[in-house]
Amino acid sequence: CQVIVHDVNELTEKLFPIVEAMQKHFSAGSGTYYSDSIFFLSVAMHRIMPKEITQIIQVDLDLKYKTNIRDLFDEFDNFPEGAVMGIAREMQPVYRHTFWQYRRENPQTKVGEPPPDGLPGFNSGVLLLNLEAMRQSKLYNQLLEPAMVQKLTEKYHFKGHLGDQDFFTMVGMEHPELFHVLDCTWNRQLCTWWRDHGYSDVFDQYFQCEGEVRIYHGNCNTAIPED
Repeated sequence: CQVIVHDVNELTEKLFPIVEAMQKHFSAGSGTYYSDSIFFLSVAMHRIMPKEITQIIQVDLDLKYKTNIRDLFDEFDNFPEGAVMGIAREMQPVYRHTFWQYRRENPQTKVGEPPPDGLPGFNSGVLLLNLEAMRQSKLYNQLLEPAMVQKLTEKYHFKGHLGDQDFFTMVGMEHPELFHVLDCTWNRQLCTWWRDHGYSDVFDQYFQCEGEVRIYHGNCNTAIPED
């Protein structure tokens, strides 16, 4: 087993010019902080990792594995043609909230609606990045261009604070074909913040997850169940 450690400062230096333009739309702070670039690592991983690395799984720290993560690698085989990454849906109505203006202007939209038919957005706690597909995808690389980011944020009136997750969510509204949607059991989020902040009536439509959990995600400092 070979372990390679990457220097955060070195990565940030490569990342910053690629993601600088999108940071002002998807960062918590106002303005563009150099150090914030690391929250966009997954977005441009294909540009800064050596060419011989073709697939990467990127995960948050607040996870608990109930199965062998090797099984997650098998999901790469399920990617439809054109998909560049695997990602699970967001399990709270956070994007119902974020897209409020677009939803008001487009009352028939699926944007921000709960599964199975809606587009609730994504959660980036567990990410399968097919770096080779990301490098080859003309569409995906066009979407990283500042002008395209600007165009989409204007169309959707989007202002977020969750880094790469916001970018993938917005892109997924426009180009769902770029994403292989992971089953909720691969990223069973536990945070219930939005239940108590104005969305108790619809919360459970987003939060439900059938099946045996393979990865728990204790997001927003939520306790993960003991075995």
